[in-house]
Amino acid sequence: MTPATADTAPDADLCLRPATELAALVRKREVSARELLDAHLARIERVDPQVNAIVTLDAEGARAAADAADAALAAGEPVGPLHGLPVAHKDTHATGGMRTTWGSPLHADTVPARDELVVERLRLAGAIRVGKTNVPEFAAGSHTFNTLFGATHNPYRHGLSAGGSSGGAAAALAAGLVPLAEGSDMGGSLRNPAAFCNVVGLRPTPGRVPTWPAAMGFSTLSVQGPMGRTVADVALTLSAIAGPDPRVPISLADDPAGLAAPLPEDLRGLRVAWAPDLGGLVPVDPAIPAVLREVLPVVESLGATVEEACPDLREADEVFGTLRAWLFEATFGEAVRRSPEKVKAAIRGNAAIGAALTGADVGRAEVAHTRLYERVVGFFDRYDVLLAPTTQVLPFPVEQEYPTEVAGVPQADYLGWMRACTLVSATGCPALSLPGGFTADGLPVGLQVVAAPRADRRLLEVAHAIEQATGFGRRHPVL
Repeated sequence: MTPATADTAPDADLCLRPATELAALVRKREVSARELLDAHLARIERVDPQVNAIVTLDAEGARAAADAADAALAAGEPVGPLHGLPVAHKDTHATGGMRTTWGSPLHADTVPARDELVVERLRLAGAIRVGKTNVPEFAAGSHTFNTLFGATHNPYRHGLSAGGSSGGAAAALAAGLVPLAEGSDMGGSLRNPAAFCNVVGLRPTPGRVPTWPAAMGFSTLSVQGPMGRTVADVALTLSAIAGPDPRVPISLADDPAGLAAPLPEDLRGLRVAWAPDLGGLVPVDPAIPAVLREVLPVVESLGATVEEACPDLREADEVFGTLRAWLFEATFGEAVRRSPEKVKAAIRGNAAIGAALTGADVGRAEVAHTRLYERVVGFFDRYDVLLAPTTQVLPFPVEQEYPTEVAGVPQADYLGWMRACTLVSATGCPALSLPGGFTADGLPVGLQVVAAPRADRRLLEVAHAIEQATGFGRRHPVL
């Protein structure tokens, strides 16, 4: 539907190709890992000053790793699925020997001794660590800015938000600074920035990508997952970072290899639900569903049936709000008490709410959580996937901390404008943001695709088919 935007920069040919193509080129030795890295480093040097996506860069370390990757191929050694591909890690994910700040002045100079699990798995799959991507402080909020590095700008329009909390990752992908990235998602942190930056962000089923170390290993609220410019790129990365780990109590035992198998391009027999405002629970800027409704006939042309329907999400706000506050107090409460002046107000406020919770409050939330899950499972007996807006607003000015009003409706706090994602987070379902089109003045709009719990492969298949038929992801910013 939408042709690719021409980018005539010398580095665009390599730097805007899908990661799946680049991985094949490296394996066949048609391009070296070093050549691929150098192209991306040159683009970072040229483009990132406008975007501010990469906050820590280790060019020399990356060059040494790329040279080692080329030597391994030349020697005929076995290599991983991401061999030679540059990757940037979210600055809330610990990287051994590389500064990890969590976007906080409390950790401005922190250099972890070891990689956390998602970083380790990407390294073992052959990815080349380039640096770290910008985040809001402690990944709290869906707009990427902090006092250490400032704000990340949207590659499609300088001066507008790239979303968050994985905003640096999404902007880096959209700008062609790296072909792969990863992030985390509690209330939309993989999905919101993907929508704002016209890339793909996957919140997997909790436990699909095990998080270690984690203070609350049994929690299903926050997950880690892949981002990419295409669904196939996301599937490839997911296959490298998914899989069980005995230290993670909720990790799923499924073999992740099948996640990267070829994806179909038709949707024959698929039952699709369309929920433009999640059953009337969320206000949405009218421009967003107006764009996304143009996708529905395309979905039907692929063989699916589409009906307007939504699962009963009435208790999702209570579940997400209570469990998030509980998690924030457990994670950040001590830092807030020790150095309140070094922790932003939104985190202090959520930790205070968590500290005031009683056991009965948490118990009620968990009972509601169970009821919500059962209703959602019943809904997916009738439908295969749910389509909805990823975001309730379009990208907004970077100077604005968060939207205080959505479609004329005042928002009570900094989480209000993210409820299109937070309500889904509470269900335990895998969800993905897919490029869903553009407004008349060229701003990206994200389509949220949701599947039944543990149906991550089905989610990828549906998203890939829609992506191939629409082509919105092939429209790149000109930088």
